[in-house]
Amino acid sequence: MNQTEQQFLKDLETKLWSAADKLRASLDASQYKHAVLGLIFIKYVSDAFTLRQDDIKKDLANPEHEYYLDPEGLSEEELAEEIAVELEQRDYYLEKNVFWLPTESRWTFLQSNAPLAIGGTTLTIEGKTKKITSVGHLIDNALEGIERDNQKLKGVLNKHYSQLQIDQAKLNELINLIATIPFNHNSLNSKDILGHIYEYFLGQFALAEGKKGGQFYTPASIVTLIVEMIEPFEGRVYDPAMGSGGFFVQSEKFIERYAGTQNIDPLTQKQKISIYGQEYNYTTWQLAAMNMAIRGLDYDFGKEPASTYTNDQHPDLRADFIMANPPFNMKEWNTGVDDNDPRWKYGTPPAGNANFAWLQHMLHHLAPDGSQALLLANGSMSSSTNNEGDIRKALIDNDLVECMVALPGLLFTNTQIPACIWFLTKNKGIRTDKAGRQLRDRSEEVLFIDARNLGYMKDRVLRDFTWDDIRKVADTFHAWKTTAAVNDNKYNDQAGFCKSASLADIQKHDYVLTPGRYVGAVDEIDDGISFEDKMAILTTKLSDQFAESAKLEAEIKKNLAGLGYEL
Repeated sequence: MNQTEQQFLKDLETKLWSAADKLRASLDASQYKHAVLGLIFIKYVSDAFTLRQDDIKKDLANPEHEYYLDPEGLSEEELAEEIAVELEQRDYYLEKNVFWLPTESRWTFLQSNAPLAIGGTTLTIEGKTKKITSVGHLIDNALEGIERDNQKLKGVLNKHYSQLQIDQAKLNELINLIATIPFNHNSLNSKDILGHIYEYFLGQFALAEGKKGGQFYTPASIVTLIVEMIEPFEGRVYDPAMGSGGFFVQSEKFIERYAGTQNIDPLTQKQKISIYGQEYNYTTWQLAAMNMAIRGLDYDFGKEPASTYTNDQHPDLRADFIMANPPFNMKEWNTGVDDNDPRWKYGTPPAGNANFAWLQHMLHHLAPDGSQALLLANGSMSSSTNNEGDIRKALIDNDLVECMVALPGLLFTNTQIPACIWFLTKNKGIRTDKAGRQLRDRSEEVLFIDARNLGYMKDRVLRDFTWDDIRKVADTFHAWKTTAAVNDNKYNDQAGFCKSASLADIQKHDYVLTPGRYVGAVDEIDDGISFEDKMAILTTKLSDQFAESAKLEAEIKKNLAGLGYEL
């Protein structure tokens, strides 16, 4: 994506969010989120359907194509009728993985009839009359049509528009607003544009919902950092606490970047990954499924939304890549969970904190050569209460911990709890990874990275990573793992940033995994000025500042006295 296209998307997202937010009125952000994102989804499937229709028309008119429709002996009117019939053949759409849409689910039908539906109307749909009571009812009817004709989406779409407490005229305005999203722009297609807008709106709604927003959204820069570090471009990818599917979205983007550097067809490469996820919250599960559908990604989110602990939707899965941002320090997670559950191989997690339950659940599902990464609260690196210290010790002694990354504060919309990333693997031996890298033997070694000083303040309350920050951490990790140094990518410990520690080092620190303990302080550059000279300069400067302070104090007292206020 070039700079012009990036600017186009930035301008578009700002315009759309500003307009959509004005239409929200008094509707709660958690409800409005589904209203907006559901319409974006309809716009996407309808755009894809229309673009496929255009391709079919070209094929029907192309004498060299197998679908060519010979016009000989047909009047202009008869030819048009034949083409219209052909355009309604489902197989043309299904063969290209395009969702089939009945008439009432197509965007043109929705937009043209929404003004009529404001006060209720009767519409003729494919020869049958149907009473439509509101714009919300019209949208629900469109969603029902999509689900009815596409079993993959059964139960996925949020069909509650007619229940929204929103002015129907505003809902019509929202339809007209989303209609302004273009089919394409330069090399960007409908999937690129609508996928970007969907992801941007998820982030904005997460901000609007505050603490609750973190239940369905992880900031994109954190997700990108994890994805760039474990590189999930081929194999089974799993997220047991998937929210709206952010790790899967970034995995797709990683594949596109990787394919571009390796001169590989990205579509072919995407077919080499299988996506597995689980989510407890039903509406969040719906958001994730729509998120995948917009990007044309196949997925398996289980039969239903369910608790990862008591109703594992993928009991036999052994994944190559596992990534998650589970709820931090989750309490009372173990209701209905057996203390002797085979997942708790390294110790039974305490009822008052699910951190090591998430970690061990993921390890249970990890393939022998797989990699996993999860975000946890900083306490997970040092806590020794309620068996947590023993579990961490067992994980280290069994050589499962590969890398620990300490993150800066203010990265999350929903919590100020300091966080870290755990990277684990079952095989630190010599092998070739899925990216083709020759990995060295890293047995009984752990890489510690202190990233607390990276990033920038994107606004008054939130911090973010730049692409250079992400690359610095990811490149350090990859250089540490590999056998051969490539150009200047050879790994070296950097004081204050990274340290490759041995098991003996970790044992000396009582199995505490806080990176700051290992990386040390940044080496100070000697500026050639002695301590005595520095102190003389500083005390002179301080004396000058005291004098200026006294002068200002006297001036203030004088002004107050002039107003009749003596100090």
